Amino acid sequence: MRSKYSVKQLSIFLENRKGRLLEVTKVLSDAGINIRALAMAESAEFGILRLVVNNPEKAKTALSSAGFTVKEQDVFAVEVEDAPGSFYKVVKILAEADINIDYTYAFVGGTQKAVLIFKVPEEMLDNALKALSTGGITLVEPLFFYD
Repeated sequence: MRSKYSVKQLSIFLENRKGRLLEVTKVLSDAGINIRALAMAESAEFGILRLVVNNPEKAKTALSSAGFTVKEQDVFAVEVEDAPGSFYKVVKILAEADINIDYTYAFVGGTQKAVLIFKVPEEMLDNALKALSTGGITLVEPLFFYD
C-alpha cells in the first residue's frame, strides 16, 4: 500500500545528444505540466532526468506518446531548515534505522526551508517514514507538489 507521503517521481531516459532535454521540456510545456523538482544524472551515452511534476499521470502519458522511455517511482520529501547540519540530521536518522538511500536531491524555497527528496528501496519506505516522523522531521505531503 502506498503511503500518504509517497510522491510520484518520473525518470526519463535520454540519449546524451544535443537537444534531447529541449525536447522533453517542450513536451511538458505543451502539455501544461509544471516541473516542481528535478535532478539529472548523466554518463557518456545517456542521462536520467528525474522529475516531480504537478500532474505525473498526464506527464507520463505525454512523454510516452512522444517516444520517451519513462518510469515511475515512489519517493518522499521532507522539509528542513535551510541551515548547516539539516541534511545530516535526516541522513543520520535514516542510517540509524538501517535505511539505504538510493539517491536524494533537494531544492530551497523562499521560506528559509529546504525540501529534500529521497528514494529508498520500496520495502524500506514505511520504516523510513516512521523513523523520520519519530525523529521530528517534517514529512511533505504530495499536495505540496500536485495541483
